[in-house]
Amino acid sequence: MFAACELGVFDVLQEAAVPLSSSAVAGLLGTSADGMERLLSACVGLQLLEVTEHQGEALYCNTDLSRVYLTRTSPKTLHHSIAYYSQTIYHCFSYVTDAIREGKSQYMRAFGVSSDEIFEALYRSAEEMLRFMQLMNSTWSICGKDVVTAFDLSAFTNIFDLGGCSGAIAKECISAYPLSRVTVYDLPKVLEMARKHFVPQEEKRILFHEGDFFKDPIPEADLYILARIVHDWSQDKCLELLTKVHKACKPGGGVL
Repeated sequence: MFAACELGVFDVLQEAAVPLSSSAVAGLLGTSADGMERLLSACVGLQLLEVTEHQGEALYCNTDLSRVYLTRTSPKTLHHSIAYYSQTIYHCFSYVTDAIREGKSQYMRAFGVSSDEIFEALYRSAEEMLRFMQLMNSTWSICGKDVVTAFDLSAFTNIFDLGGCSGAIAKECISAYPLSRVTVYDLPKVLEMARKHFVPQEEKRILFHEGDFFKDPIPEADLYILARIVHDWSQDKCLELLTKVHKACKPGGGVL
């Protein structure tokens, strides 16, 4: 699946609009014919592609699953998530034995970067930071609406999304709640990337607040969102963060 996404197999089949032979896909993508035939057969086994036979030749097309989640042009694409898992997270699994033995992240072995400050490791370059933000953005395109509408949040108009990254949850909030205004709170370099790649300048209901929520003050708000945040930190750090949120929260406010 990683290789097929990276090579653009699902995109080529989507653009073709008709089933293609493995040799045709190989020609379009500039790969070996034998390698592509093996890859497409593996994708059929994973139910990512369908195969039919025409005049003795195997022809391939996307399944509904790959069409929705693995083609770049789909509104619900997980292509960026797959790319991040392939190019970053998968490498760490080479060191699972070391991780279990030592009880700590293996970023130093995998990438030569200390993981003492986990987000310094994740954001070790502008390219890697953008890749991570694309991962988060694509994830919320699938489940973001369900998250922000699981409870009626219409009473909360001043919302802070702590560690809001690309602003994907903020977009879902203002879509679901027309009276809401969401401030994305994150590190300066993250917000710079969010403005450049993810949140259009004309969107006035999404604001930005630069800061480190452990080191800097958390402004008063009606609702604080911590989406995929607490699992990153130890019990003590989580209690520290939630205590700061509790002190900043307005009476009658909440945490999602």
